[in-house]
Amino acid sequence: MISEVFKNVFGKKKTSAVKPQDLSFQKLGLQLKEDIDGVFGRSLAVRELDSGSDNAAEIEVNNLAAPYYDAERFGITFVASPRHADVILITGAITLNMAAAVKKTFDAMPQPGLVVAVGDDACDGGILKGTYAVLGGADRMLHVDVKIPGNPPSPEEIMVGLVTLMAQIKMKTRTG
Repeated sequence: MISEVFKNVFGKKKTSAVKPQDLSFQKLGLQLKEDIDGVFGRSLAVRELDSGSDNAAEIEVNNLAAPYYDAERFGITFVASPRHADVILITGAITLNMAAAVKKTFDAMPQPGLVVAVGDDACDGGILKGTYAVLGGADRMLHVDVKIPGNPPSPEEIMVGLVTLMAQIKMKTRTG
């Protein structure tokens, strides 16, 4: 038993072969931070809104805030209230039961509100498209600025979508 303790303390660690950071994600994040600083001059406040999903996209969005990805270091802050949000990330097809909540959430955020549809369900209704309880994708109720397809999209794909959103905002401010 004592030899096991010494082996665990002084032996080769199982996690020593794991890369601490993905360099492409790091580069993407630094680009996003520069874009966010240029557009907002502060952090980007994001509110995630589940409008009737299977939680696959939520898990990937939550992974962005987890220690491995740590999106906060790139200027992305997840907020609990839409009143503090610059962007709403909608996950899931909009169900009839959630339609009023989606509308109230969007109306509660400061305008102009930015909307990002995350995942196939939020983009076009996904596999539930056309069923009796589903209105469809987020664009059936709100103006969607960026759609991030995938079932679910990876955290890196979500970051690419946010970079695209920042590019769209910069383009709008340049053209008037």
